[in-house]
Amino acid sequence: MEYATNPYDAQRYSTAALAAVDEQASFIAKTYLHLVGAVGALVVLEFFLLQTPLAQPMVRLMMGTQYSWLVVLGLFMGVNWIANSWALSATSLPKQYMGLGLYVVAQAIILLPMLYFATSVPAYAGVVPTAALATLGLFAALTAVVFITRRDFSFLRSLLMFGGLAAVGFIVCAIIFNFTLGPIFTYVMIALACGYILYDTSNVLHHYRIGQHVAASLALFASVALLFWYILRLFMSSRD
Repeated sequence: MEYATNPYDAQRYSTAALAAVDEQASFIAKTYLHLVGAVGALVVLEFFLLQTPLAQPMVRLMMGTQYSWLVVLGLFMGVNWIANSWALSATSLPKQYMGLGLYVVAQAIILLPMLYFATSVPAYAGVVPTAALATLGLFAALTAVVFITRRDFSFLRSLLMFGGLAAVGFIVCAIIFNFTLGPIFTYVMIALACGYILYDTSNVLHHYRIGQHVAASLALFASVALLFWYILRLFMSSRD
């Protein structure tokens, strides 16, 4: 991370909240355009992977054993840390884009097994677009809450960090001890993802600095992807 303790602490950068109206509007527009671009890139990557003979071998490799998936999750968390560090670079715009691109690729890979089953099993027909629409609707509603109320949701940070660590712990235990995380866990994770969206969106308004639109879009993209994952999981489980 480029800043000593917090990416928002560098005084030589003006937060979007303190910037002129046109600068703030430009920053917000760039952030959401990059978010749309990241989502579009994810859709293209998933479509390509699912249409090629690579999909089935990749899914088998990732889901071969319970420990295979544990390794995949560990690698994903490592890539997530690297991508965020690059995206927060204060000195290199290409490095910021490399971070965003790396995270999009990693997200495409981690989503592949569930999308493979969702698109290949007849019982799940139509579940992917339904989950995508539900995700979009929730994201739009939560974004509207932040932009209309202008409230700062940074107070959620500690709760979200604790919730995220607890969720990872439950997932690791479920993999190691081979038990299923039920629908309650799915609902909790959807609520956690909604909390992340509120937090990240309020950071766009109040804490990110002008020039950090790539990092802001990556944070939002990660939260949207998490929300989509668990909404899709919920809809698939309802068909079982």
